[in-house]
Amino acid sequence: MPDVQNGIHLLVGEPALSQGQLRQKRAFDVLFGTVGFVLLSPCFLLGCVLAKVQSAGPVFYKAKRVGKDEVLFEMYKFRTMVVNADKIGCSLTTYRDARITRIGRFLRWTKLDELPNLINVIRGEMSLVGPRPEAPIYVQHYTSAQKQVLQVKPGMTGPSQLANRHEAEKLKARANPEHYYITELMPKKLAVDLHYVATQSLAADFGWLLKTFRVVVFGR
Repeated sequence: MPDVQNGIHLLVGEPALSQGQLRQKRAFDVLFGTVGFVLLSPCFLLGCVLAKVQSAGPVFYKAKRVGKDEVLFEMYKFRTMVVNADKIGCSLTTYRDARITRIGRFLRWTKLDELPNLINVIRGEMSLVGPRPEAPIYVQHYTSAQKQVLQVKPGMTGPSQLANRHEAEKLKARANPEHYYITELMPKKLAVDLHYVATQSLAADFGWLLKTFRVVVFGR
């Protein structure tokens, strides 16, 4: 059954990939995730050094996310904020968030902070391409139709991630950024993710990876 929220038509139904295609996608994730990890190991080392010297605290930030079939997992990222940032502010990263360190801003701008997601891909908790991984505090606001995105693994990149790569700017000047995110921005992102789930293909995934490379390297 379709669902409509805030004027956005949500596509729901069974995932588009067959079991055989899902196995192919997993093989693709393991192969290219491992190759990417090896080729980008100098960048990974740089990220480790920068995350460590920015301020006292761990190199990695382990963010709780809801994965396929609503299974919780820890998503790895290089730490870009001060220690215990989650205890001194909201769950969202707002525009020019004071909790982000100077080096952390560089890590975010270059997307180096997301390289450790490859660990989650290799472990099978995430895919290279898929819906945006979301925190449990926001998943609890999903409708039954929106939960269809949890039929597949979340991705390092995908249509929603690329469309909302400047999310913090969309939240600036909002009196209540969290309320705006839950009621306005999140439903629109989920509509994009639901369309991905209903229409995904291995060829399309490869296309999203190419688009991600173009955006990261050339900024467009």
